Amino acid sequence: MIDMKVEDLIVVYEDNHIIVVLKPQNVPCCEDESKDKDLLTIVKEHIKIRENKPGNVYAGLVHRLDRVTGGVMVYAKSSKAASRLSEQMREGDFEKKYMAVLAGVPNEDRAVLKHYVKKNVVNNMVYVCPPTVEGAKFCELEYQILQKNAGISLAKVILHTGRTHQIRVQMSAIGTPVYGDMRYGGEKARKGNLSLWATSLAFTHPVSKERLVFKIEPPKENAPWSNFDVAKEIEFF
Repeated sequence: MIDMKVEDLIVVYEDNHIIVVLKPQNVPCCEDESKDKDLLTIVKEHIKIRENKPGNVYAGLVHRLDRVTGGVMVYAKSSKAASRLSEQMREGDFEKKYMAVLAGVPNEDRAVLKHYVKKNVVNNMVYVCPPTVEGAKFCELEYQILQKNAGISLAKVILHTGRTHQIRVQMSAIGTPVYGDMRYGGEKARKGNLSLWATSLAFTHPVSKERLVFKIEPPKENAPWSNFDVAKEIEFF
């Protein structure tokens, strides 16, 4: 748990309609069962202070990141902006790209992964399953290995669907779990901070209609990111 305060918030971009921020790892993107301080609440506090607004302020959750995943997120500052961004999500105009360190090196340097998965609500874990299983949901991603070093690899991942824990589940399913993801990779994942980062976010501004792209590097000074030249790859996201 991180005791995040409003003064800790890193704002990448903000106007009257949206706010783009850095989500730290281990901070929930919105309120959850833990009741720990969440990023949506922090964003609301920031808006309230910045715009000197009395009473409650609006901030809308448009997309989610797992608690353990850090990176770039956008929140809406009006219900109209939230509605339009959510529509982009449904229509596939909202592009999210991730960087991950994998424990191991996949057999293919580049591939599209297609699985069916089902969530166990009791333990909040997602499992690969046959498509005939009741409640099974299709998921798809593509990955590209960018660098390899000492038996681990740096990957670029693009989601084609948005299932819970999708990257973690699918990369583990091919034998190369996300580094530090003991939950889905077991001992094979190696111990350490889970190394999955929302690196790039692209969408159309809900009002101006300008195409926007925001990028945030993972913590390249920290292991295992420090095993790779992360800065070299960020421009291609």
